[in-house]
Amino acid sequence: MSQYVCLECGWIYDEAKGLPERGIAPGTKWEELPMDFKCAECSIRKSDTHMWQKLD
Repeated sequence: MSQYVCLECGWIYDEAKGLPERGIAPGTKWEELPMDFKCAECSIRKSDTHMWQKLD
């Protein structure tokens, strides 16, 4: 499972944890998230691809 960081605010989407409070089950891959998915902290959209970075 991977993690992706929002470059605007530093919030991390963790595929292993998902985001259950927003209906995203644990294990949901980044690629499976809708393009209108927003950062939980600052609302940057997934479609703003230059604002997200995959963590190793």
